[in-house]
Amino acid sequence: MTKPLIAPSLLAADFANLQRDLDLINRSEADYLHFDVMDGVFVPNISFGFPLLKAVHEHCQKPLDVHLMITDPDRYLEAFAEGGASTIHVHYEACSHLHRTLSRIRELGCQAGVALNPHTPVSGLVDVLEQIDVILIMSVNPGFGGQAFIPHTIQKIAGLKQFLQTNQCPALIEVDGGVSLSNAQALLNAGADMLVAGSSVFNAPDPLVAITQLKNSRLPSMA
Repeated sequence: MTKPLIAPSLLAADFANLQRDLDLINRSEADYLHFDVMDGVFVPNISFGFPLLKAVHEHCQKPLDVHLMITDPDRYLEAFAEGGASTIHVHYEACSHLHRTLSRIRELGCQAGVALNPHTPVSGLVDVLEQIDVILIMSVNPGFGGQAFIPHTIQKIAGLKQFLQTNQCPALIEVDGGVSLSNAQALLNAGADMLVAGSSVFNAPDPLVAITQLKNSRLPSMA
């Protein structure tokens, strides 16, 4: 049995004690640190920019999983790559020329990710599968942390897993929004490979234990 990839979300960290929380992530079993970028246009919130990304990159020993919830992300791909992103996710709904955008992310030396909002079907990815390393399924409407998990996500992940297998695509499935110990195993059983967890980690009595518990969930064995 294989363990899932875990990416605590910086959005839920204590910004008055950011160095402490980054040190905690460094000591944890987390595989990535998830870094949300919001512009107040594509989503109704504003979050982090380049200065914080560079500072986090200097102090965080985990690869940075950067999620761009912004309009026209092509303008900033180089800056996020230079700032330390390991993976760059762009939203399907925000890209006019998705094939070109994904190709550019890979040219910059990053893994190329596509994020899908809850209402967006997976079938629209069929013509860009060769350019995708990770598919990020939003299990809440993007913009704010701490939202309730959308149950239909389980079915959507299962459909995506079948879609990828049918098209012989090795892309990983990542899930973001309302992820906790109560639904982690169901997400993994449906086909998820990587879990983004914010509030369920940083609001836990012991975040290190919470990360370990998520990490100890099991991916189903391949037949």
